[in-house]
Amino acid sequence: MTQIKIKRVYEDPEPTDGYRVLVDRLWPRGMKKEHLKYDAWEKGITPSTELRKWFHKNPVGNWEGFSAMYRKELETSEAVQDFLAKIKPYKTVTLLYASKEPVRNHARILQQFLETHLGES
Repeated sequence: MTQIKIKRVYEDPEPTDGYRVLVDRLWPRGMKKEHLKYDAWEKGITPSTELRKWFHKNPVGNWEGFSAMYRKELETSEAVQDFLAKIKPYKTVTLLYASKEPVRNHARILQQFLETHLGES
């Protein structure tokens, strides 16, 4: 089964990262494209622009609502289904995110969603 890890884009890549996927809709601030080691940039599995903007107005107060709405987006996303099929052959997939917040960020929700759905298939 595929192991899903998450890591900030600013952390150094490691051989144990496996298939590295940028999961932010926007390019990370201060990161030159030639410096980020990644295998794919999957904008289609990130929160919608509207949801992301709403969440960032009040990250603490909007966290629960954001989590529920993002999960709903993931459930109905064809891009997520395609991504699940794409990552099945890999032993390890590392989701790369830019947020300074290690707990309240979409990569953690995405990680849990993917682990659950990889386990079902």
